[in-house]
Amino acid sequence: MKKQTGDEPIGLFDTKLLDILVCPMTRKPLLYDADAQELISEAAGVAYPIRQGVPVMLIEEARKL
Repeated sequence: MKKQTGDEPIGLFDTKLLDILVCPMTRKPLLYDADAQELISEAAGVAYPIRQGVPVMLIEEARKL
C-alpha cells in the first residue's frame, strides 16, 4: 500500500483530497491505496472504493479489511 502525501494527483484521484477527507465512521484520516484504488480507514478496518477518480464515502459501500 502506497501512502500519498497530497502533493500530486495519481491517476484520476487527486491526493490533495486526503487533507480534507476523513472516514465517515471514525472521523479519522484515510490512507490512499493507489494499486487498489481505495481509501483505507485503519481505525475502522474498512476500505472505501474510488470510482472514476471519485471516492465513494458511503459506509454501505465500504469493504471490510
